[in-house]
Amino acid sequence: MPGFLSWISRLLSSDEPAIVSAPESRLLNPVASAMDNPDTDPALVDQLEEHLFCWLLDSPPAALRSETGQWESILGKLRWRIVNQELDELPRQPMTLPMLMRALSDDKSDRHHLTEIILNDPALTDQLLQIANSPYFRPGDQSIDSVDQAVFILGLDGIRNVISAAIMRPMMAARNSREALFAQRVWRWGLTCARSAELIAKIQGQDTSVYFMAGLLPALSYITLRRELQRLCRAVPGMTEPPPSLIHDALSRYQWATSQLLATEWNLPPKYHAQLLAAERPAPKQKHTPLNDGIIIGTREVLRHAHQRNMPEEDVLRIIHLSGEQFTRVRRVILDILEAGAKTRA
Repeated sequence: MPGFLSWISRLLSSDEPAIVSAPESRLLNPVASAMDNPDTDPALVDQLEEHLFCWLLDSPPAALRSETGQWESILGKLRWRIVNQELDELPRQPMTLPMLMRALSDDKSDRHHLTEIILNDPALTDQLLQIANSPYFRPGDQSIDSVDQAVFILGLDGIRNVISAAIMRPMMAARNSREALFAQRVWRWGLTCARSAELIAKIQGQDTSVYFMAGLLPALSYITLRRELQRLCRAVPGMTEPPPSLIHDALSRYQWATSQLLATEWNLPPKYHAQLLAAERPAPKQKHTPLNDGIIIGTREVLRHAHQRNMPEEDVLRIIHLSGEQFTRVRRVILDILEAGAKTRA
């Protein structure tokens, strides 16, 4: 994407330490016009983000805090790898992704052509059927037994999102017991945010598939950054695992930059970069973006369902661009998904 590398270099090459609460590093970024509400306390958003990291890292708030400059050496090396696109753990573009994106964007493609592309990749076929039958996608109690049936039942819009999730799922599967809980929670959080963004986009008459995949990218950036930190920590005498405070600092600083790198590595169209940038740096009076609201609602609901500290509903309504009725519609679907998922895991 023209200008992207120069932009990311300017963003990350400063000699000054990054500030976690700065707009360019915050995960939950309500559009500025919502935050202009005098009844809204910006600290509420910071608190929700802290609650999320406590849950993802299974750590109390005190364990997430680091002393000034404590991790600057490691974080500096991580920043250099991001700027120079040398993240060893950055997932490479899935082989079938370009063909699938072309087929999905071609009005002349039918479901048989799409099915044929998917079936040529046995691993993708298995993942797709698992994802299509998960609570996040399966309509009702009907089991989906074939790719052709999935395309027929879910439609092109639905299958786009299933394909996005099926492509990303293997990349986020835990490699060992040390990252198992983190990977499991990040995946659940990412899917919940992506589905929330998709539902909001549908309400607003926008392209649901763009927001679904964009909603998954921060979750994939989290597992990518954690694995990169593991590599860096192994080179430090006495360190085998990155502590929660280091992981927290890295994710807070570089979550959006890494999401942009993933979109670049996968040759995603410019509209994906635009949505990520709009979510990272909302401009005053910017057009409402489902991605910001989807991440806020998804984060709140996944924490609430996990019985973690979250955000009161009245505060959510102050910082999102949905009516109370629209919020209830989105929340009802997300709660049903989370409940069904809990029963599946039980």
